[in-house]
Amino acid sequence: MAKIELPHDHGEQLFGLLENCPTPEEFLELSLLLRQLGDSSRLRLFWILCHCEECVINLSAIMGMSSPAVSHHLKQLRTGGLITSRREGKEVYYRALESGRAQLLHRFIEELIQCICPGTAPPGGNPAGKEGCP
Repeated sequence: MAKIELPHDHGEQLFGLLENCPTPEEFLELSLLLRQLGDSSRLRLFWILCHCEECVINLSAIMGMSSPAVSHHLKQLRTGGLITSRREGKEVYYRALESGRAQLLHRFIEELIQCICPGTAPPGGNPAGKEGCP
């Protein structure tokens, strides 16, 4: 990064920060991802797909939405690199990717909503037969 001449000298701490600052392009990519996640239905769909693989018809029933509306949200999540799909005959199944980005978002959602993943033991407890989050 080119040295920036600042109008006021408040010390060198800012220059150290700027040397390690992500690029404007990286912030743009993050902004686009966060924009995709700015919809509660997409967040809910993503969270569900972190725990199971499911088809559009079942997701539509779960969400109380039309199949085209669910498909639109799934396309956004796939474009954002958060979910993947596979075809089995005429049916297409969706699930969250096992990427660092998807796992981080999954944990982020659960931390902010303060919910416990299905199969994860609450603090101080261990539900029998539960294995934890993917």
